[in-house]
Amino acid sequence: MKKVLRYIAGLTFIVLGIIGCFLPVLQGILFLIIGMIILAPEVPVFQKILSVLRRKYPEIFRKAGDLKKYKLNKKIIDGE
Repeated sequence: MKKVLRYIAGLTFIVLGIIGCFLPVLQGILFLIIGMIILAPEVPVFQKILSVLRRKYPEIFRKAGDLKKYKLNKKIIDGE
């Protein structure tokens, strides 16, 4: 069930990204990247793309990891 939801969410973001590439209102690239991140555990092509991006832009991935750790620590401290 989790796999199906992952595919639905990932494909939804990818479709929004494709639409967003043609409409000035939506941020197409952002939706495409979110869709790739969601589908990366299931789709080897997206795993490779994210691996290349991780090597090319390590600072961005480090900051994203720091943000994720901060949010987890905040939840633990706040008791959520």
